[in-house]
Amino acid sequence: MPIFMDRHFLEGTSPAEVAQAHRMDIDIQDRYGVKFLTYWFDERRGTAFCLVDAPDMATVQCVHREAHGFVANEIVEVALSAVEAFLGRINDPDPAPGQSSPQMDPGHRAILFSDIVGSTEMTARLGDRMGTELVRAHDAIVRRCLGKNSGREVKHTGDGIMAAFSATTAAVECAMAIQQEFQHYNSGNNAQPIHIRIGIDCGEPVEDSNDLFGSTVQLAARLCAAAASDQILVSENIFREYGAADLFAHATRRRLKGFAKPVLAFRCDWANARRQVS
Repeated sequence: MPIFMDRHFLEGTSPAEVAQAHRMDIDIQDRYGVKFLTYWFDERRGTAFCLVDAPDMATVQCVHREAHGFVANEIVEVALSAVEAFLGRINDPDPAPGQSSPQMDPGHRAILFSDIVGSTEMTARLGDRMGTELVRAHDAIVRRCLGKNSGREVKHTGDGIMAAFSATTAAVECAMAIQQEFQHYNSGNNAQPIHIRIGIDCGEPVEDSNDLFGSTVQLAARLCAAAASDQILVSENIFREYGAADLFAHATRRRLKGFAKPVLAFRCDWANARRQVS
């Protein structure tokens, strides 16, 4: 059977009420031949997301309607591998030691894209073997920074990496660490430096009937493509959620492919942030 993720607008609903609704879905799921795998609840934004194995979307709504009345506002079909890559799990989480119930994950994610600047020209100039070695160097640095900042690699893009973060702050900190690592790498590798660009946006799993994190992934990718060498561009969502306005500068509205209106983008002043830390 296909796998679906739905979104519910539940402003004013408590985590206990959402947990009870999930249990009520499970209580009657066998009658409909479905299986509710897990859910995410973002109390601050008033949204809940259910992951369910079901024959079709209508059946998912029937279970919700009979169990508790909280019908979904949107439903999209998803791949389990994508859910696990972005969100980290496809089953209900276990409680942490000493807790009676698990801490609820809101499902909100920051999406980061890295990209090697001029990779095609670099490979043509240096040859496939050296080009591949430089991509491997990029991958090693980025993956090391992801590991240190709780990032999850979603996929490799050929000359870059797409990653997901549970916390917006972690995504920005990781992006700055990546640029700092490449600055250090380039200072000791005068023969062939590697320069990268990074784009970051954040959002919810189901967005206006798009694919999983559809518009968030698209905007993060477009911001990455629009960034200059050694630059980090972030969305207005990231700027608002990070909570340190002095880190971001030169906000500009940019026309990005796939977006009807100009998008407000902020440049992360990672070099200055490093000097302040030092």
